Amino acid sequence: MVPESFSMGMFCLSQTVVGILGNWSILFHHFVSLFTGKYLMPKDEILKHLTLANSLSIISRGIPQTMALFGLKSFLDDIACKVIVYTNRVSREISLHAMCLLSCFQVITISPSNSKWMKLKHRATKYVGPSCSLSWPVYLLLNSKIAISVIGVNTNINFTRKFNTGYCSSFDSGGNPIFLFLICFIDVLYLSVMAWASVSMVSILNRHRKQVQYLHSDTHCLRVSPEARATQSILILVCTYVTFYSMSFILIIYSVFFDKPKLWLVNILTFLESCFPTFCPFLLITNNTSFYKIFLHCW
Repeated sequence: MVPESFSMGMFCLSQTVVGILGNWSILFHHFVSLFTGKYLMPKDEILKHLTLANSLSIISRGIPQTMALFGLKSFLDDIACKVIVYTNRVSREISLHAMCLLSCFQVITISPSNSKWMKLKHRATKYVGPSCSLSWPVYLLLNSKIAISVIGVNTNINFTRKFNTGYCSSFDSGGNPIFLFLICFIDVLYLSVMAWASVSMVSILNRHRKQVQYLHSDTHCLRVSPEARATQSILILVCTYVTFYSMSFILIIYSVFFDKPKLWLVNILTFLESCFPTFCPFLLITNNTSFYKIFLHCW
């Protein structure tokens, strides 16, 4: 094993362990809340699905890549490769769906009482949970074609375009252009909605801050409301997600259309795809006071 691979393997292992522990802490928090009879808010329902998707993304991407960097070769057969890549793709789409839903729901939540969006608040609260649950079978079915083009590293099949990711290989199966267009269209649509929701949240917070300045003294203006604090954390989540998603998307486009990806490029892509799932739970923990109360109660 070359020193560069060992160093990258240790870094990837650290990122994977930290990400899994962070996301499992959030899932444990939701489990304890349900066990103690605490009612989960609609936003908590979205975060539960987001955290589960992030956990699956880290496990299906970080663990195999770490094992490959440590020199383990051919430890996955064709079926295992199909399951891992399929799980990673579905979890990635669920994460995108949850982030889009979270940003839109927060816009409706912080909208003024006389806004047209407040008419949708009750309806949105009612359908948030079913929407998150329905997204799993939808993306499981929509991405079923992805597993067909994945094989093990040592499978002796010749293809004109074959990409080695270190632990699995994928090939160009001449996919349906309509299917590829549908996948790209959904991703672009979600990202556009998230961008619109972020701009709307910033605009609402600015208007609210200007109104409060005329009603209260400077001392009261310095206090940040819980709604504003939650909105700020969601804005940070959205900006972080869009940044890492865009960077990884550029690398994927380069790998597919220009050249066979080198292993160092695959390692960078793995790092970028794992950054948001690793960063997300710790931002949620720092902005959730009930998280600390539950863990202190359990202790």
